[in-house]
Amino acid sequence: MFTTPARLFLRSLKTLRPTAAFRSANLAPCARRTMHSSMVRYHAGIERPAPGTGIKIHFNDSKGTLIKTVEANEGDDILAVAHEYDIDLEGACEGSVACSTCHVILPEDKYDLLPEPEDDENDMLDMAFGLTDTSRLGCQVKLTKALDGMVVTLPAATRNMFVDGA
Repeated sequence: MFTTPARLFLRSLKTLRPTAAFRSANLAPCARRTMHSSMVRYHAGIERPAPGTGIKIHFNDSKGTLIKTVEANEGDDILAVAHEYDIDLEGACEGSVACSTCHVILPEDKYDLLPEPEDDENDMLDMAFGLTDTSRLGCQVKLTKALDGMVVTLPAATRNMFVDGA
């Protein structure tokens, strides 16, 4: 029978045995490390508080009309709360401070209670549509008891650089 180089190569593959490291990695796949590109908190929802026990947030549209009043827990961010209650606040980067689509406008008295925005938040806010003196990224505003009753105003439009371009 005539033997070609391809047949010799295929025959050699049949005699290969996996190494011990390969076998142990396949026997215990859970022990292998995997890479995640974002934190788990960005992929999970938030827990709604029992009625009457949470921090009350009022969401208004750009004209000042009430969209919805919701309750959230201390430590939740405005973007996660909006998504939990189906309020139209985009958040294209899922809270990684890489866009300005979760831009919100806060009342001055509540804005003053928040810590100063970090440099990366300010950089993203510079690209936000309808920027005001009390603008913040919703993903960066963590709720506290002092913010109870806050009115969050959504801007008339958002600017998504990935979709809209520069």
